[in-house]
Amino acid sequence: MAQGQGVLWHRRAALEREWARWVPAPTTPGSGAAAPGLRPEVVQSWSRSLRTVDPARDSAPTIDDGDVGPRWVESPLRGPVTELAEELRGIADDAGYIAAVTDETGTILWSCGGRVMRRRAERVNFAPGGRWDEPHMGTNALSLALRTGRPSSVFSAEHLVAALHGWVCYCAPIRDRRGNQLGVLDLSTTWDRSHPLAMSTVRTLITTIQTRLRNPVPTARAGIQLNCLGVAEILRDGVPVRLRPRQVEILALLALEPEGFTPERLREAVYGERQVSATTLKAEVSHLRRAVGGDITSRRYALAGPISCDAVDVLAAIRSGDTATAVRLHRGPLLPESDAPGIAQWREYLEVGVRTAVLESDVAEHALRYGESAPHDVEVHEHALRLLASGDVRRAGATARLRAASRD
Repeated sequence: MAQGQGVLWHRRAALEREWARWVPAPTTPGSGAAAPGLRPEVVQSWSRSLRTVDPARDSAPTIDDGDVGPRWVESPLRGPVTELAEELRGIADDAGYIAAVTDETGTILWSCGGRVMRRRAERVNFAPGGRWDEPHMGTNALSLALRTGRPSSVFSAEHLVAALHGWVCYCAPIRDRRGNQLGVLDLSTTWDRSHPLAMSTVRTLITTIQTRLRNPVPTARAGIQLNCLGVAEILRDGVPVRLRPRQVEILALLALEPEGFTPERLREAVYGERQVSATTLKAEVSHLRRAVGGDITSRRYALAGPISCDAVDVLAAIRSGDTATAVRLHRGPLLPESDAPGIAQWREYLEVGVRTAVLESDVAEHALRYGESAPHDVEVHEHALRLLASGDVRRAGATARLRAASRD
């Protein structure tokens, strides 16, 4: 930890004394000059907050119906935050934080964190439905960021509510392309985990969210969608389609090689040296053709129309040098249960392609994210640690992964 425990303890003790001097009761704001280290914006927020908030309250109030589901469904933040959910969970779990996203009123719409931190947060209603604007919860990082429109951190007894004195929070506003404030992103933890680099992590995440707000990822089009990285899932117009494993393998091969296969080459790619008749392969293709709406040609097996396929998207990202997209979409090996020779070849190609791009990248996030799905890859974890600054809160998770991989 960059700040020693002794320094943090003394800072907390000094703030507790000032809090006791300035916030003796809900209706009697303190007087006199602020002590050194007590920020003017905190004192000003205390004075405003005491009009509506009891410093002795034990948790944030909840919106009237308690259900933020409809708000979250309609929120423009839902898409980019959902796309970043795995990354946010990784940061929260690795560093012992809880992450939260609010709307423009300060109501939490989404949160994530480890089991211990979630329990702590739930005790003060730092959870979906909780109202954290200044009139309802007094001085805190979320309310300051909402009010000022600037990044804000609030440490221990800088919080108006005494129940929050064990916390430190880092927060920044999220804006749309016109500059309108849509809400805030907050990372919070216990005061003894305070770290100056936590705010830089928040800023980086905000930049990513705002970039995705300006350039949204296209939604999956109607038709056939094949998810075959780490899973085996086929949807037709959003409805799951049941296929035998061989048929899924054939569809994946046709998607990855749009020029198609001769019957002999496809049989070899699917069955290898097994003695399988042409009739068997023809029957599998016929069943697959019916399932996907007839979009497979006959004499030369090929897709007659485009389909959505995560493996194809990763392949395109690798070939275009878009490492961020390749890492984000590569959730696991291609059809991991398959023993088809053609699938095994493509599985290795995709894994080597993404891994090589990660190791050649100077962006730590690429190595961290890829490392989540490659827990035994010592070289990737070592690369992540080389790229992370000495005080980066994410080093703890990367170090733990490296040690676990080294023991294998």
